Amino acid sequence: MFLKLLHIVLLASVKYILTLPYAMIIGVDYKYAIFAVLFGGIGGFLFFFYLSKPLLRGFRFLWPHLCKLVPASLKYRYACYCKTRNSKRQFRVFSKHSRFLVHVKSTYGFWGIILATPVILTIPIGAFLANRYYAHKKHIVWYMILSIIAWAGVLSGVIFLFPGIFF
Repeated sequence: MFLKLLHIVLLASVKYILTLPYAMIIGVDYKYAIFAVLFGGIGGFLFFFYLSKPLLRGFRFLWPHLCKLVPASLKYRYACYCKTRNSKRQFRVFSKHSRFLVHVKSTYGFWGIILATPVILTIPIGAFLANRYYAHKKHIVWYMILSIIAWAGVLSGVIFLFPGIFF
């Protein structure tokens, strides 16, 4: 039983929406499943939220040192590649990842990230976006915890109203 609960906690810390139905399918008692999902979701958010800032700082600190390890021939080839590439294009080219992040921030904003993190986005991505763009907001952590608790209530309500779906 302990290993099942640990598995549910670890799964809830990454992909929250799938965890409560999964716990019901593997036969965990309802109150233990709710507790494990809430503990995993809130714990995962706090872990990834407070871990993302030191990781970003460390990456920014280590980047110049990592660039020194690259051989000079590769640096020259990369510089030539960038020069020819930039001469052909005058506009900045965005990747799919950066477009997605800008779209989420500009379209949905603060409340969109808060509400979509447990359901659409994963907990680590939502924690990273919240820390990256809205860390200056005073109660961002509490809003996200309330969102996780509210989505647990919605999911448990759906499971309670339609028990035949997951069994």
